[in-house]
Amino acid sequence: MKKIRIAKDKADLVKALTESEGKTGPFQTYADVMAFAAALAIKRKKRIRLTEISQREPGPISIEVFWSRGYDTIIKLIAIADTKDTKILSPIDEEIEESRIRIFEEYANAGLEILRDEMRGAVDYSERLLLVLMAERYQKSQPETEFDLTKFLG
Repeated sequence: MKKIRIAKDKADLVKALTESEGKTGPFQTYADVMAFAAALAIKRKKRIRLTEISQREPGPISIEVFWSRGYDTIIKLIAIADTKDTKILSPIDEEIEESRIRIFEEYANAGLEILRDEMRGAVDYSERLLLVLMAERYQKSQPETEFDLTKFLG
């Protein structure tokens, strides 16, 4: 059975962002956190390979949890955006499915790192998350240009 893995250094953040033990987090499930994090990271074009995997709570999450929540589409869209190749959608090739999962995990890992930085010092994660979303929404898209050093020449 396929699973989505969580980096060990991000496991506490994933737990903190979910509803559990009487706490109210902004997300209901670990899968919700991972899908949001991956979407945030692809928007910011950031991808980080997983090194150490969390084996405790939260451990790797069954891919069926993602399918049941409708996140198979997000996983596929992220894979296409990353590879620019529709072959990544092949439903019959095991290797390609592994590749889709790995791409999703790496974007989710990067998104969790972005969230960790954004949440640093926050008391209320829901409020801080709302500020992050508002900043993303109203951020002016700037054309990507290289820094021009010629203006410093006499």
